Amino acid sequence: MKEYLAELVGTFVLVFGGVGSAVLAGGKIGFMGVAFAFGLSLLAMVYTIGPISGCHVNPAVTIGLLLHRKIAARKATGYIVAQIAGSIIAAFLILMIARGAPGGYDPGVAGLGANGFGEHSPGGYSLLAAFIAEVVLTMFLVLTVLGSTDNKAPVGFAGVAIGLVLTLIHLVGIPITNTSVNPARSIGPALFVGGWAINQLWLFIVAPVVGAMAAAGVFAVIQGPSVPITAKQAERALASESAERGRGGT
Repeated sequence: MKEYLAELVGTFVLVFGGVGSAVLAGGKIGFMGVAFAFGLSLLAMVYTIGPISGCHVNPAVTIGLLLHRKIAARKATGYIVAQIAGSIIAAFLILMIARGAPGGYDPGVAGLGANGFGEHSPGGYSLLAAFIAEVVLTMFLVLTVLGSTDNKAPVGFAGVAIGLVLTLIHLVGIPITNTSVNPARSIGPALFVGGWAINQLWLFIVAPVVGAMAAAGVFAVIQGPSVPITAKQAERALASESAERGRGGT
């Protein structure tokens, strides 16, 4: 149960920090600011809940790890449910705050940071362009998660790699779709926007899943199966290394 609660909290922080920055401060911080808000939110959560649940906070990541046999199917299902719940709670609270601004806030008009394509894409990008972008960018994310948590990766740095790649992903993807690469992140705002956001939501579920599958396949080819390292294991490894150096080891 603690693992599921951790995933709920982690996804809540990611969506509240990322989508919240877009909705409440996007006009002042711009695309770059929003991109860093997402990246920093995830980086913080990797080291906060990573030792508890692994900090997936994204159904696409959970599916990628499931395909790579790093999580059981039953637990993966619970993680995904918790992630969606965390996103919905975050979107609801963002909406409540936004409505407190002078003149109020209409999510159906302003969008609540929902993902979209065509006329609902920030740059007017087509359905095909949006689908390709979401598949490729999700593959970047899941591939980074698989590689940085592999037992051959440098210990203690997974959070940095994952947070930075999510920032990069948003720098590329915000003009195209507002960047999803995370079905849970898309579901929360879409439920409160309704209409067009619900009608286009399928893309932001299907494309990230395809991207996760592609990442699992690519990583299996270039690296092969291995044992992941959690944040707690990384901290222990670093502590052991420091102790060894204190004894004059190399």
